[in-house]
Amino acid sequence: MKRVSAIKAAGDWAATSATDRVVLDAGDRQRRRIVLTAEKGTTFLLDFEKPVSLRDGDGLLLDDGSIVAVVGEKEPLVEIGAQSKRDAVRLAWHLGNRHTDVQIVGDKIRIRRDHVLEDMLKGLGASVTPLDAAFDPEAGAHASHGHEHHGHDHGG
Repeated sequence: MKRVSAIKAAGDWAATSATDRVVLDAGDRQRRRIVLTAEKGTTFLLDFEKPVSLRDGDGLLLDDGSIVAVVGEKEPLVEIGAQSKRDAVRLAWHLGNRHTDVQIVGDKIRIRRDHVLEDMLKGLGASVTPLDAAFDPEAGAHASHGHEHHGHDHGG
């Protein structure tokens, strides 16, 4: 079975060079070890010592030299807008206080759909816009990001 030997960060490799692509939701892109089958049938093993965070647009370099593109599966999200930077910080604080995964996109915050959080945010003066998009939440302070794992040696 083919194995992932390195992770190429989105934007650091030519996406047109991918031989296949694997579509994963945000949860499935946080892994330490998993066997995956890409859309064209490429089966491979991702196996690292610590969990990695794959991002939409990353490339998985396989031990045969081919690259499989990581594509974030569209998920039901809301995009949150604030009227000022101070309001944005306040909204982010409330979301963090609830241990909610967030993605920062420009001056907006994205979270998974949650009617309780959406009502809270509206009550705090935020604009809340539903959308379906790939979700790339911020890694936690102690999380290991996948791009630290280049040239992984599997031994043997």
